[in-house]
Amino acid sequence: MPVTLHLVDKAVWASDPQVRHDLQRIYADAPAERLAMPVDSFLRKHLEAGHFFGCARFNDRLLGALAIRIDDQAWWLSELCVRKTTRRRGVGSRLLTLVSDAARTAGKELRTLSSQLPVADQVLLTRLGYRLDVTGDYFVLAPPLQGGGNT
Repeated sequence: MPVTLHLVDKAVWASDPQVRHDLQRIYADAPAERLAMPVDSFLRKHLEAGHFFGCARFNDRLLGALAIRIDDQAWWLSELCVRKTTRRRGVGSRLLTLVSDAARTAGKELRTLSSQLPVADQVLLTRLGYRLDVTGDYFVLAPPLQGGGNT
């Protein structure tokens, strides 16, 4: 499945009704433990705070997304979710690889709060060859080891 990265910020959200529809559907499919608030509130909260979403695009539709907050050193990832109908087809893995490449190009490392990394995501990252380096209350997602994991 040829998935590409599509970044969605407040301007893209405001100008593209298909993006709004797709992101709402992605997070409506999220397991209950992924979101602590209604989908519309969750999306608005991130976008109004200046965050953006890294999305997996296939055939002009968004199939998966994760929220990204940027600071001086890192892209902070949270709430990875893939549409229920396309789970277990490599969309989440491809999305993480694409976001990792984009962050590296921007000179940033990837981080995620340990409290926001469900066990299933830890397993996925480990399978992809990422090393989770515990540094305080967050994990640093180091680039994958050469030859590590399946993509």
